[in-house]
Amino acid sequence: MAIKKSELYSSLWSSCDELRGGMDASQYKDYVLVMLFIKYISDKYADEPFAPITIPKGSSFKDMVDLKGKSTIGDDINKKIIGPIADANKLTDMPDFNDVTKLGSGKEMVDRLTNLIAIFERKELDFSKNRADGDDILGDAYEYLMRHFASESGKSKGQFYTPAEVSRIMAKIIGINSSNSSASTTAYDPTCGSGSLLLKVADEAEKSISLYGQEKDSTTAGLARMNMILHNNPLAEIKQGNTLANPLFLDEQGNLKTFDYIVANPPFSDKRWGNGVDPDKDQYGRFVDYGVPPEKNGDFAYLLHIIRSLKSKGKGACILPHGVLFRGNAEAEIRKNLIKKGYIKGIIGLPANLFYGTGIPACIIVIDKEHAASRKGIFLIDASKGFLKDGNKNRLRSMDIHKIVDVFNKQIEEDKYSRMVPFSEIEKNEYSLNISRYIDSKEKEDIQDINAHLLGGIPNVDIDELNDYWKVFPNLRVSLFENTKREQYLTLKINKDDIKQTIFNHQEFIDFTAEMNVIFSDWKIKNTNKLKELKVGLNPKELIFELSEDILTHYYGKKLISKYDVYQHLMDYWAEIMQDDSYLISSDGWKAETYRIYVENKQKKMVDKGWTCDLIPKELVINRYFIKEKQLIESLESESELLATQLVEMEEEHSGEDGYFSELDKINKGNVKARLKEIQNDDKTKDEINTLKAYLDLTDKLAKINKKLKEANAELDKKLYEKYPALAVDEIKSLVVDDKWMASIEQNIQTELDRIIQRLTLRIKELAERYETPLPLQSAEVEELEKSVNSHLERMGFVWM
Repeated sequence: MAIKKSELYSSLWSSCDELRGGMDASQYKDYVLVMLFIKYISDKYADEPFAPITIPKGSSFKDMVDLKGKSTIGDDINKKIIGPIADANKLTDMPDFNDVTKLGSGKEMVDRLTNLIAIFERKELDFSKNRADGDDILGDAYEYLMRHFASESGKSKGQFYTPAEVSRIMAKIIGINSSNSSASTTAYDPTCGSGSLLLKVADEAEKSISLYGQEKDSTTAGLARMNMILHNNPLAEIKQGNTLANPLFLDEQGNLKTFDYIVANPPFSDKRWGNGVDPDKDQYGRFVDYGVPPEKNGDFAYLLHIIRSLKSKGKGACILPHGVLFRGNAEAEIRKNLIKKGYIKGIIGLPANLFYGTGIPACIIVIDKEHAASRKGIFLIDASKGFLKDGNKNRLRSMDIHKIVDVFNKQIEEDKYSRMVPFSEIEKNEYSLNISRYIDSKEKEDIQDINAHLLGGIPNVDIDELNDYWKVFPNLRVSLFENTKREQYLTLKINKDDIKQTIFNHQEFIDFTAEMNVIFSDWKIKNTNKLKELKVGLNPKELIFELSEDILTHYYGKKLISKYDVYQHLMDYWAEIMQDDSYLISSDGWKAETYRIYVENKQKKMVDKGWTCDLIPKELVINRYFIKEKQLIESLESESELLATQLVEMEEEHSGEDGYFSELDKINKGNVKARLKEIQNDDKTKDEINTLKAYLDLTDKLAKINKKLKEANAELDKKLYEKYPALAVDEIKSLVVDDKWMASIEQNIQTELDRIIQRLTLRIKELAERYETPLPLQSAEVEELEKSVNSHLERMGFVWM
């Protein structure tokens, strides 16, 4: 059976359970990722001639399996597996699998490593058979693990990983996807961590490019090398060392090697950046013409290294804390010189708490040397409000990424979000690049109208604020509001509780809904046939790219509904369901394979819990082929629920101190029968006898109904199990594409229409309630209430003075 991404991820993450406890995530990640690496290269390259990775004889994953249970397993893994592979492929800083301080000693170590190896033996982790053509499922799994490791590693240890969402933005805005890339095209990351940024750049390039990275931490540099191999970039050059003190990529003259593209996420505000660096005598000329960064803050040191390492037409992007945009003294001088050079193309302000290891807000500074001479300003984006709360971190959604990239690459100016700021304006602000000086992204204050509070009526200005709605529904406004005696105020024509229904029933909204339905229908018709033509070997990433870009095109420029919101619904469904389905089809084709579900019980025995089908849930087949059986079951369920409710009501009615069930230890059929037998000849208990008989009658009826229900479910399950193997390919396609995918996507997008009306309804109702009781009326009501209270007090003998 084909692998699903979700299963792959869960299997890999469960491997971490074998190591938790002995070390923290920043340490056990090394063991898990090395195991993943050994398994992958063994599946992909073992016995393959001219492979880019050498696997010495006796050092494959199969050889590692033979070590399970041996008392010397840790030492054997080091000497027989890890050591030879590292030597053959020039890998360094591999973890010690014989470290008793982390893995335990004796049997504890043997069991832990044996169990870890066993996890990677699972069928779903056979990477030789479970890789969609052109889609690096294993590389994605590696990234998944890195993100989780970073999340668990604590504040100071998660900096080896740049969130994939940010990496994607940087790769898409430096322009490599629009260039004529080739093997001679170079991309460099001077603080590459685990290499995720470089890999995203490689993904964006149309052809294979040459990758270069330097990382200070030796263990992380080793992870980056493995990451390159796992992502099919085995020729990437990753070097270990301090980039600022000892840059290792030099040309023949000993100067800094220059690159076409550079991306970086250096350590924020590095206080030790100057260790080993003499800024005044820097042989690489990184600070000439710009200035020397502060001794205790290295943000600009890394940025200047990047600028010096770029070719004359080079482009780059660097993540730095917001402080670089406005801090003074030496940094102000450097910033001024960079602006005057014209190297800064744009700045993207990101949400706070995105990065592992810090919660401070950061920005992406985009560098473009090629067009520096002709640049007239700097393009700014404030993307700080577009994110999803994910646990204790914030995360950019697909829609946030796409919007940032669209707006930046097309230089679209949008109110409260983006604008091109001319150099003249920046100069007036003393070369500060603080985004809030140029883009006011604050929500408009909701001002209270004193006159309306005093005299009633809804201010016209508040109604006018909903102008986006009135452009689409011009007559709806007339249906909802009418004039008052005062010129600048309106009042509701209808009861405030009828607002939503009035909108729903209005012809303009009905027409708008029909228009939206047509838009989705056009997209659905266009892509349904495409989806039904999917074949083995399809590339899921290409598929979702085509589908998502097309849905953005269909909803482009539509009033009230955001194309990015619609896009997000599609991307969410892809991540939750459709991605796994696509991988199944890519591997096995259109097959409705069923399998048994086994669950371990408390006695550690595997119990059969029925069967299922990942591609086609049972409900879809039932709704198409067994609707009568479904209706019968629903009817029996309703009858069962009704009888059960009647039993509960009877128990509650007769469970009091004087109730007929009060003598029973527990209300059940057996106890009721025993009580009935006890009193059946007592004429004084006639009502109790009738009640007990009625109770028994209900329990009998419920038992019979539940028996029928169980039989009906069993019969339907049998028919279903027989139906799945008999499904024709066209039937499977229709069930999956029409009934599963398209129906779900349509339902999700429909919620956007509901949200549009909900927002309008809530705002109108809020305004109506705010001003519905003017001050004189409130005062009169208070006076009446006061009189009523005083009257009550007088009757009680109190006199209010």
